[in-house]
Amino acid sequence: MDYQTLTIAIADKVATVTLDRPELRNAFNEHTIAELALAFDELGRNEMVRAIVLAANGPAFCAGADLNWMKKMAGYSHEENHDDALRLADMLRTIYLCPKPTVAKVQGDCYAGGMGLVAACDIVVAVDTAGFCLSEVKLGLIPATISPYVIKAIGEQAARRYFMTAERFDALEARRIGFAHEVVAADALDATTAGIAKALVNNSPNAVKEAKTLVREIVGQPVDDALLGDTAGRIAAIRASLEGREGVASFLEKRKPTWLNS
Repeated sequence: MDYQTLTIAIADKVATVTLDRPELRNAFNEHTIAELALAFDELGRNEMVRAIVLAANGPAFCAGADLNWMKKMAGYSHEENHDDALRLADMLRTIYLCPKPTVAKVQGDCYAGGMGLVAACDIVVAVDTAGFCLSEVKLGLIPATISPYVIKAIGEQAARRYFMTAERFDALEARRIGFAHEVVAADALDATTAGIAKALVNNSPNAVKEAKTLVREIVGQPVDDALLGDTAGRIAAIRASLEGREGVASFLEKRKPTWLNS
């Protein structure tokens, strides 16, 4: 497919999805939303891809919603607004549930809905000059559709503050509250992101997929007999899997596992 608002490149088993509207600070509209949903769905099912990097062209990562799109929404009925918001919510869920590990490479400012895109990814690397802002309340709005992912990333207390104050905060604060895993200088951003992607690619594809699912499904669960049974079942199943057997065998035989050659 020819994408209008994105570019996609695949190399060394890593797909890079790049927001490509730099003249609009990569603000998204209904077309960007549809293309992101399609891209992550297709790449999630592509056997040649083992990791996905979400990046952006230009000085800003994503400024949130496109102003022209917002003007159009101002005339929508409640039902039209609901359907429009649901398409955004479905796109974010597609990224969040993507079976491949995802890395957000944040090279510039990230505001409002852009923070939702980043929070839906598994790993976040940000340049040290990036600024962040949940600016919705300044416009009389709330960050509703992105809230499940942002709250998971930064926690309830930080969300209370930044959802209500719309304060801009820097990359170090983003790391402190858990939004970013790594904060690096601009000249180290590419190498740091590539190193993380390489680490993901070098691991068992099935184990990485199951580890991602494990975190999502175990977090918040009570440590009871049901949970013990669940986790025991998961490790038993993966030990008996082809990649599980191959991984243990290659370790004992002091050789590379076969997935490094495929």
